[in-house]
Amino acid sequence: MTVMQTTAGTLGPNATRTDICSAPPRRHPRPDGQDRYTISEVVAFTGLTAHTLRWYERIGLMSHIDRSHTGQRRYSNRDLDWLDFVGKLRLTGMPVADMVRYAELVREGESTYLDRRELLESTRRDVLARIAELQDTLAVLDRKISFYGDAGRTRETEGTR
Repeated sequence: MTVMQTTAGTLGPNATRTDICSAPPRRHPRPDGQDRYTISEVVAFTGLTAHTLRWYERIGLMSHIDRSHTGQRRYSNRDLDWLDFVGKLRLTGMPVADMVRYAELVREGESTYLDRRELLESTRRDVLARIAELQDTLAVLDRKISFYGDAGRTRETEGTR
């Protein structure tokens, strides 16, 4: 089973479900089967640095990355999809330790679905709280902008009298 797919185990005997992790996934530069990217190609495609990619691998955020016969990392489309999902998790503000824990749970398999869901639900609650804070902050900015707009119009009106 890949990171991106789930099987029918929890859905019933004839069901198949795909976990796309981020919707919709970006188009891959190469089709599956021809998807062997160097670290510099992944850097160009994702905007991450080579240092960050190596660090993700070192801390366990990335599963094992295939290597060429010369030892050069070779990333796949599945790896690109995972990096896209990790980017979404980063945007939520999820701590790196929680992202690593999530990656570990994925590698452990389907038996960890409940733990993964709980981790994502907790992150979702945090995101909703941040959205509420940002909406409050936006309302304050809108009031200030309106105040300065009104004050500017008042000064213009007084200047033409």
